[in-house]
Amino acid sequence: MVSGLGEVAAGLSKGALQPSELLEACLTRIAALDDKLHAFLRLTERTARAAAKAADLRRAARQPLSAIDGVPIALKDNFCMEGVETTCGSRILQGYVPPYDATAVARLEAAGAVIVGKLNMDEFAMGSSTENSAFGPTRNPWDLSRTPGGSSGGSAAAVAAGLVPGALGTDTGGSIRQPASLCGCVGLKPTYGRVSRYGVIAFASSLDQVGPLAPDVQGVALLLQSIAGQDERDQTSSARPVPSYGELLEKSVRGLTIGVPKELFAEGLDGQVERAVRAAMARLEEDGCTLKPISLPNAPHAIAAYYLVATAEASSNLARYDGVRFGHRAQADSLLEMYQATRAEGFGAEVKRRIMLGTYALSAGYYDAYYLRAQKVRTLIRRDFEQAFAAGVDAVVSPTCPTTAFRLGEKSGEPLAMYLSDVYTVPANLAGLPGISVPCGFDQGGLPIGVQLVGRPFDEGTLLRLARAAERGREQRTPEGF
Repeated sequence: MVSGLGEVAAGLSKGALQPSELLEACLTRIAALDDKLHAFLRLTERTARAAAKAADLRRAARQPLSAIDGVPIALKDNFCMEGVETTCGSRILQGYVPPYDATAVARLEAAGAVIVGKLNMDEFAMGSSTENSAFGPTRNPWDLSRTPGGSSGGSAAAVAAGLVPGALGTDTGGSIRQPASLCGCVGLKPTYGRVSRYGVIAFASSLDQVGPLAPDVQGVALLLQSIAGQDERDQTSSARPVPSYGELLEKSVRGLTIGVPKELFAEGLDGQVERAVRAAMARLEEDGCTLKPISLPNAPHAIAAYYLVATAEASSNLARYDGVRFGHRAQADSLLEMYQATRAEGFGAEVKRRIMLGTYALSAGYYDAYYLRAQKVRTLIRRDFEQAFAAGVDAVVSPTCPTTAFRLGEKSGEPLAMYLSDVYTVPANLAGLPGISVPCGFDQGGLPIGVQLVGRPFDEGTLLRLARAAERGREQRTPEGF
């Protein structure tokens, strides 16, 4: 099994590992195991081997480009990569080959990372189970009858199964943290604006965020270091300097205050999940953190607000997929019929549902009642966090998910039940705050459980310190058969 990204980076630095050998080990493992998981949609073997050979030479000359030079990394399939088909898990983009790289991809390549391939996802990142992919579901390596979560389910499953040491995903309402929790790996959603969204196929532009997944906190820190920073092609990216996350990892957490919101430990939370999360909180307390009860009174309204804001933005963003310029085009006798047939054939049921919800919310006579009111609730949620931080809280703790991984098909006929999988993760997206999920235990069936920490804007360093402390006390297991 491929080791944690931090361990891999250390092995490369010491010369104990060679990039080409590491890549071949990953490709061999993918070939042997991915038929069970369906984490990958396509591999980029030719370019990956060329990148690994170049990394071999740099490592031999002791001139690595970065700590992740030569590390195999995989990408969620909504990242544009020059010359590589990018479908976003949708039939409507089948055959689309971007002529450019997303900024996050370009920065990984500039750091020497070896891009192995593209990973499965819910179509246009709309889902919490990776069952909405037009190319079939991904399975959870801990139990192949269960979902890996979503929408970055392919990313989480590939990392958890040891197919690659790290991956990139996107998080619009929990799509990095939720699958990280269900698959037992670490997933970080940075502050909105910390990582460029340029070249990432949009779902909801004010909520989408790029972030890393890895088996270990150190690996997540190394990936974030490589992709963070301002990008002139993304006007929402921040000019704030990027600190050295690796140096911050080993700082003591003694004296930090962690807020415990009563609203995120309420009805609907599985008892086994709550016990594991509270045990993780107790370990942080033993390390010198103070647990402080707080209230986030508007958090219960986050799901309702999110599914108005996100669907409204999706309705606008997905209007460009009409069969004219790129992707799938249906055969029809008129332009209007072509539009209708292309979108009917190209979009799946969940994407159609969200486009219709968003179009309705933006329509004349309903804008003020729905979309505008949701934006006001979003402001109140952000203020709740601001008040907690102003009162001396350094981070807010909660479960990442209300349950462990559910069975494939269990919630596919109940959209509202599926939406509630993100009940604890959505508030951080609406507020634009950084959040991280760290494994903290297992249920009686051996399924992983994650604890979530949400921090101040652009204070990923403190979150990583706390996550590192939480990681030290966790039980170490690997999925059987992987």
